[in-house]
Amino acid sequence: MADLIFGCTGAASERYAATPALTFSLTITERSGVRIHAIALRCQIRVEPHRRRYSAAEAQRLHDLFGDPSRWAETVKPIQLATVTVMVPTFTAVTEVDVPVPVTYDLEVASARYLQGLDDGTIPLLLLFSGTVFVATDEGFSVELVPWSSEATYRLPVSVWHDLVDAHFPGRSWLPCSNVTLDALSAFKAKHALPTWDATLAALLDQAAPADDAAPGTPAAPDAADPDRPAQARRHD
Repeated sequence: MADLIFGCTGAASERYAATPALTFSLTITERSGVRIHAIALRCQIRVEPHRRRYSAAEAQRLHDLFGDPSRWAETVKPIQLATVTVMVPTFTAVTEVDVPVPVTYDLEVASARYLQGLDDGTIPLLLLFSGTVFVATDEGFSVELVPWSSEATYRLPVSVWHDLVDAHFPGRSWLPCSNVTLDALSAFKAKHALPTWDATLAALLDQAAPADDAAPGTPAAPDAADPDRPAQARRHD
């Protein structure tokens, strides 16, 4: 019977992937001496946020995810990052295999919101393994299951995540919205001849900002109900 030990030795961002992805380096050790014909390996990756400390700025960004820091002992729970499968080829004693892991930058997904809120340090990960092991024998091969107790830990540098995001979205953030909201933004953008979505959101923020928050030297927005203004000036452009 195979005796497998799993370890994670590193992770890197895939700069030339079509979509954001990380590649984890796994080491698999077989200690009983049998020859492994193949492993159909399934890997579930979880973030364990309770295993690191946070700065005041990070805690503020994570407030909508975990609530007030005074309650984090109750609210901070593991976050699912991904579940992937990989075929491990034949080996004896020890082998190394790369596991590609697609990730999302959708800030409505808990894992992306969490990762985006971190400045530096490491991200504590737990890798849980399952799957099917094909052991080579004199008569062919036997089939076994990867024990459900098989796991490994890894601390992913936050810098690797930032490098991944910067490679695919340099200087940008990605925010989803409903079709209704997008249609309304598109109409506003076209009506005011705004060149970019960034300019569209900035114009809306300027309109929503109180007069006291206006930048120094910026004239206050005129009162549309001012009777002393010409009718054409009062028209809503």
